[in-house]
Amino acid sequence: MLDAEEISFYLSVFKGLDLKDIYDIVKIAHVKKLAAGDVYIEQGATHQKLGYIRKGLIRAYHLKENGDDLTLLLQWEGKFIASHDAIIHLRPSRFIYQALEDTVLMEVDYGKVEPLLNNNPRLSSTQATFLRSMLAESMDRVEAFVLLSPEERYLQLVSEKPNIVNRVPDKYLATLLGITPVSLSRIRKRISSQGKH
Repeated sequence: MLDAEEISFYLSVFKGLDLKDIYDIVKIAHVKKLAAGDVYIEQGATHQKLGYIRKGLIRAYHLKENGDDLTLLLQWEGKFIASHDAIIHLRPSRFIYQALEDTVLMEVDYGKVEPLLNNNPRLSSTQATFLRSMLAESMDRVEAFVLLSPEERYLQLVSEKPNIVNRVPDKYLATLLGITPVSLSRIRKRISSQGKH
């Protein structure tokens, strides 16, 4: 049985749903805990995990043949995390999804929840909202690389999540922004010197 805090949480995440809808979701959802460093989704995985991050931080990255890794995205509290490959393209994940901090997720198997979503207009609307959100995040990232300078991308990230620089190693932030750690250091120095004037 859900307590009032959990009901409030689910209603805030799944806006527009009623209590019966929430109970239908809760029946197939479970809490998943990851320790810092745990891999949530392996490269090559085909399962359709969908997690909502209640606490913590997850990085998705690609490991190159030379051992370098490139950060695709960071997701933190209040965001969904899933393999775009597995859910949208129905192919094995090309990325590794790893907890950078101790993380608590509400998780569902998207394949199991899909029939439920398709048979309930309110839940179907929630599914459409989630898929649009995944697409919007991807497009925002692509557009940022086309329209913004590295410094503007950094400022945008810090504006969205001010404490992210204290939670993520510089090398991960740099690859997320498409720059080297040295360039990131220069950007920070330039911003800091501008703030002193």
